[in-house]
Amino acid sequence: MNHIAIVGAGLIGRVMAWQLLQAGQRVTLFDRDRIDGDEAAAYTAGGMISPLSEIEVLEPALLQLARQSLQLWPALVDSLGQEVDYHNHGSLIVSHPQDAAAHQRYLRQLQQHTDPAAAEYSWLNASQLSQQEPELLPGFQQAVFLPGESWVDPARLMPALAERILPLCEHWHSGCEVTAIEPHTVICGLDSHRFDLVIDCRGMGAREDLPGLRGVRGEVARFHAPDVRLTHLIRLMHPRYCLYIVPRANQRYLIGATQIESEDRGPVTVRSALELLSAVYSLHKGFAEARIEAFKTNLRPAMPDNQPLLSLQSGLMRINGLFRHGFMLAPAITTQALQQLQQQGYL
Repeated sequence: MNHIAIVGAGLIGRVMAWQLLQAGQRVTLFDRDRIDGDEAAAYTAGGMISPLSEIEVLEPALLQLARQSLQLWPALVDSLGQEVDYHNHGSLIVSHPQDAAAHQRYLRQLQQHTDPAAAEYSWLNASQLSQQEPELLPGFQQAVFLPGESWVDPARLMPALAERILPLCEHWHSGCEVTAIEPHTVICGLDSHRFDLVIDCRGMGAREDLPGLRGVRGEVARFHAPDVRLTHLIRLMHPRYCLYIVPRANQRYLIGATQIESEDRGPVTVRSALELLSAVYSLHKGFAEARIEAFKTNLRPAMPDNQPLLSLQSGLMRINGLFRHGFMLAPAITTQALQQLQQQGYL
């Protein structure tokens, strides 16, 4: 049994820690945020597990990984034994008439990367769409339905992971600013901690060790909409962003996210707020009386090629750069990491 340090207790750090503990390893975590804090990028995410909805921005290898992850999520959720607002009702891809051309381009890419015999999607006319999601406004003439896609609420998943990890881990150093990471070693100020292996999952916190790492700004809005009862993950075609409306429990909804090449963590801008609000109102007039509960901004960690980084050297593994695909890839990436560790004799 090895003693493994996880540095960074965001989504990837927590999933990795939980899987290592399930494999019988000793695990110690380090994180600059409180255990119940919400600084991690995961708390701003939609929690979407939607590989085909994102097919335009996924290279073939990444699409395959995302499909694997979609299959792994149910077991991960079941292992927690708690309600985390996980749903697999599928996704609807819709567009306004002015964005119909983008909708058609999306459909062509979908057709290129899917097997018709697998029934991974269906093309709905206005009547079929109305039956599938009666709450949508009647102006939408067509949609793509992706029955296998799912989503989870980060605000429930992250505490559930922490609750399972805490009784089993050696220690969780919360509020701890890690100043350096070396093979086998984690340094916090004047304190140096030795381990059989260190796994760096710090996201933007690893910037000094990963010069190519950059942050990509994302903004979301959260609503309470008692008059709205959408039951599917909905992607609205948009000229600038991949916009999604994600249902939450108790008539809560999240819409997001913008994608801006900026490392500004400041409040949501007027332009972004107007784009998000007008998009959600165009789907359902019930959003007009919805209460805006929060606007949130965070940075997605991304490498220069926007591909995830998974590297292993003696005594040090790095997992980073999941960009906008953290939830979509999490269990597949951590499974790959565990396989590498097993091959190198750490497990």
